[in-house]
Amino acid sequence: MTRVRAGEVTGPELAELLSPSLFAEDRIVVVESAAEAGKEPAGLITATAKSLPEGITMMVIHTGGGRQKAMVGELRKAGAVEFECAAPKWPSERVDFVRTEFRGLGVRVSADVVELVTDLVGSDLRELSAACHQLVSDTGGKVDEAAVRTYYVGRPEVTGFEVADKAVTGDLAGALEALTWAQHRGTARVLLADALAEAVHAIARVRSFGPGDKYSIASELGMPPGRVGKVQTQARAWDSTSIGQAVLVVADLNGAVKGQAADADYALEHAVSTVAQLRPRRGR
Repeated sequence: MTRVRAGEVTGPELAELLSPSLFAEDRIVVVESAAEAGKEPAGLITATAKSLPEGITMMVIHTGGGRQKAMVGELRKAGAVEFECAAPKWPSERVDFVRTEFRGLGVRVSADVVELVTDLVGSDLRELSAACHQLVSDTGGKVDEAAVRTYYVGRPEVTGFEVADKAVTGDLAGALEALTWAQHRGTARVLLADALAEAVHAIARVRSFGPGDKYSIASELGMPPGRVGKVQTQARAWDSTSIGQAVLVVADLNGAVKGQAADADYALEHAVSTVAQLRPRRGR
């Protein structure tokens, strides 16, 4: 299985991934952030969907909007199987999700436990799911309010993006502390690795434009202007050598958290630590 970001992959790279294998091996290509794809990759994605080569399964993750909004209709016409993954809009929907997760794990919990998990863990469904699994595993299925409070009271929601932001700004101690909390709360390693990679790649991409207007750069990169402004501030402390090394670190981490490393947790800690220390000391 290969994961690519549609806004970063080139047409030739994508064409190679979607070509039939000479060794008749099955291949899954996951195209992330399809709404941000460039014109050439977007055309290739829709064209391939209409006639997928044998042995190729293509998964396209699309928000339904963005500059490539029309791609959704093209994929539907091509007969794509569609899965709605919209985030719940209301707290009651998150409560229903948590209740269903516990039920699926064969554990009955009180309504107070369900509401407490929802309140303390946050809104990300993957983190809510991970929390349910972690609680059931660590308590032997006897999940009560005391157990939930032991794990989650006293610490605000920690996301992979918080870990990544601290790492790329050189806050080594803060990044490792946030990583420890995120791991303790069951945040998936892949999500943590993806967040670090996104932060590093964003700096590399924004930095290539120099000190330009954030609105113009946002239009070129398909990023929100506010995000570009934040990354521009972060990028001032990085140089070409250090950011190039950081890109290699997150590339290695991608494989490590997907099964290539003997200890994925250690690989995450090492990558976060390395990125934080790679940031040049000036500008801190």
